[in-house]
Amino acid sequence: MPISDIPIFQMLRTKMQWHQERQALLAENVANADTPKFQPRDLKPLDFGVDAQAGTGGATLKLAATDPSHIAGFADSSTFQIQTHKNDVRPAGNAMNLEEGMMKTAQNQTDYQAAISLYSRSMGLIRTAITSRS
Repeated sequence: MPISDIPIFQMLRTKMQWHQERQALLAENVANADTPKFQPRDLKPLDFGVDAQAGTGGATLKLAATDPSHIAGFADSSTFQIQTHKNDVRPAGNAMNLEEGMMKTAQNQTDYQAAISLYSRSMGLIRTAITSRS
């Protein structure tokens, strides 16, 4: 059995991918903080429950290509569900709260670092178990 098939490693890789895609969305939200009528977006939280294991988890999001010369955007590669937040609209017509966006970005980075740390420590434990058996 390959190490990549161990469920904890699959879950940690999925979590790290989720945090990477969420970081891109959060950065887009912060970058558009002054764009009129902008609605901030975020990824739906991960669910490792029964539904996720049955394959009914996040659906792939595709951009509409109305012309063959259109370039596929970042959202074309998303494997997680995106949700739009309906926040209070500021006088400029924008619903993005910059302070909240920056706090979410920092928390996402911290959670990503925790997942990386757990992944590398788990790999270290497996490496130790393999070398001690030989």
